[in-house]
Amino acid sequence: MDRQQSNVDRFLKLGYSYGDILRVLGSLRYDAQTNDILEVLIKTCRSTSRSSQAARPGHSSPLQLVPRGCSPPLQTQTSLIGPEEERESGGRFRPIVIDGSNVAMSHGNKQVFSCRGVQLAVKWFWERGHRDITVFVPLWRKEQTRPEAPITDQHILHELERRKILVFTPSRCVNGKRVVCYDDRYIVKLAYDSDGIIVSNDNYRDLQIEKPQWKKFIEERLLMYTFANDK
Repeated sequence: MDRQQSNVDRFLKLGYSYGDILRVLGSLRYDAQTNDILEVLIKTCRSTSRSSQAARPGHSSPLQLVPRGCSPPLQTQTSLIGPEEERESGGRFRPIVIDGSNVAMSHGNKQVFSCRGVQLAVKWFWERGHRDITVFVPLWRKEQTRPEAPITDQHILHELERRKILVFTPSRCVNGKRVVCYDDRYIVKLAYDSDGIIVSNDNYRDLQIEKPQWKKFIEERLLMYTFANDK
């Protein structure tokens, strides 16, 4: 876990986005070397520090809007939450960080991991003009549904990941046992670092104790919710 966080902090300082770093780390081996990680980031992503150097004082350049992340602009089409469009919100709203597991299990009455619940949460904010939305879900939720861990509408996760809205937190198998990262820490850290809002019914009491600077933030920026008639 310390190694993972160290890599995240290192590449954040280089200007890469939190979501892109997690995506690249999740695609590589846990023991991947720094140079290997950086190589993938360079090939697939554009750091904010490099892109900002394109416009220097004294050099005029046209104002352009670009989508967050490292994928090319998406074509407009009907999808799970609305037309695919540029995600920049012009700074009108705080970033939204959604606790995907909490929302999905709540929508599934704590019996089923309902991906439709995640879709409804994202759509609610999207329809109100938010574009900086990040959902965290453990990587193992990509696996085939099992009786002890049922999941419905799994294709929604893949669609949201494709649109750079959903990020899978890393996990791996060691000697047949699943080792997962503590996704709550990713959720709170991103919301804290981006001065955003956490969408969850979890109070994160353990993290409030672990990092006192997070306590006041969680108390003030935790947005709780409920589902009524699938809304």
